[in-house]
Amino acid sequence: MMKKFSTYVALIMVVLLFSLTLVGCGNSKETGSAVDRIQDSNKIVLGTCADYPPYEFHRQVDGKDEIVGFDIDIAKEVAKDLGVELEIKDMDFSGLLSALNTGNVDFVVAGMTPDEERKKNVDFSKVYYDPEQGLLIRSEDVEKYKSIEDLKGMKVGAQKGTVQEEVAEDVVEGSEVKALGKITNLVLELKNNKIDGIVLATPVAEAYEKANPDLVLSPYIDFGKEGGVAIAVKKGNKELVDSINNTIDRLMEDDSLEKFIQEATILSEEE
Repeated sequence: MMKKFSTYVALIMVVLLFSLTLVGCGNSKETGSAVDRIQDSNKIVLGTCADYPPYEFHRQVDGKDEIVGFDIDIAKEVAKDLGVELEIKDMDFSGLLSALNTGNVDFVVAGMTPDEERKKNVDFSKVYYDPEQGLLIRSEDVEKYKSIEDLKGMKVGAQKGTVQEEVAEDVVEGSEVKALGKITNLVLELKNNKIDGIVLATPVAEAYEKANPDLVLSPYIDFGKEGGVAIAVKKGNKELVDSINNTIDRLMEDDSLEKFIQEATILSEEE
């Protein structure tokens, strides 16, 4: 009887050890690198906010709505270098980093400045573009604002959660800032006299200027540079950051990045 009992206990121990081994393997899979997980799934998910030409924007291509822009071109190259497919998720700018940290997207390419506050929560690639910051206004007001001092007390718009929102709050003295998730909505507010101007990266302002004859990028107002733009990934994913940086280096070295920017700018200006 004792022998049968001992055999039974031994059998239970073997089953338990086997189960723990399986659990351990499962955990190992879950704690693998982001690159391993992405390559295993054969897909990398991009988070962006596609209202920011020429970075990322919607355009009819062969009769079908597509998200295009030089950020999207960069994201495609990141996917290609990893040997996986690219899936794009379009959302409000202010929700991008939350989506990154909850695992809904694998990386964020959205004209995002790697400021110190964001660096506390996510990791960034190297800076790949560093444009000037300007002011989009109504054409009729072009002579009204000739210096930063002339902007005092103006109603100024900016995209919510961006460095441009900080510029509007910190540089324009006594400003009343209206921050919205979509630039297209800010443009409507400007056209309808609800705000007096929008702080934008100059390539973006130029794209909206081309598309709207009643709007103009102020030739007098220059807010300078604000630290450039970079690609965000979930904190701790060094291997993924390294892979992205290698892609950026390649695109800079062979002048592909400059070509992407020029092509996206031209495309953003087309009717």
